[in-house]
Amino acid sequence: MPQPHISNLHEPRIIIRKKARVLELFDGEKLVNKYKMVLGFTPSGNKSVDGDGRTPEGDFYVFTKNDQSSYCLSIGLSYPNVQDAKRGLAEKLITSEEYDQIISAIANKKMPPPHTRLGGEIYIHGGGTEEDWTDGCVAVKNEDIKEIFDAAIVGMRVTILR
Repeated sequence: MPQPHISNLHEPRIIIRKKARVLELFDGEKLVNKYKMVLGFTPSGNKSVDGDGRTPEGDFYVFTKNDQSSYCLSIGLSYPNVQDAKRGLAEKLITSEEYDQIISAIANKKMPPPHTRLGGEIYIHGGGTEEDWTDGCVAVKNEDIKEIFDAAIVGMRVTILR
């Protein structure tokens, strides 16, 4: 049986394995492809505040696909998520209004507010895989982001593991 074309996946989802530096593209439970990737300039640990250079961990969704990215193409991830918002509120990093805005964005599968003390604007994008260099995003080779971009759909699940 022939493989489905990468842009015709029925249930695309991504798992990012930070320690292994690999992005895995799935169609449902079936692994379709693996890609080498790099992380933020402080690769260990979960993102906690804006500017820490860490890549977040947890469950996210794609809220946008940007074909005008400075890094070839980019796929926007829904950071901060509900768990990040709860932590941010408990640690007094965000206001209750910012918390409500994040919760509302997540409930409506929109972009969470990107300019809180938790940080934001986390993307999967091109730009290369020579070393950990982003501000917290996931970077792959430009030829790989083209394939991932074609497979990605807004709303699809992205899980980032340690």
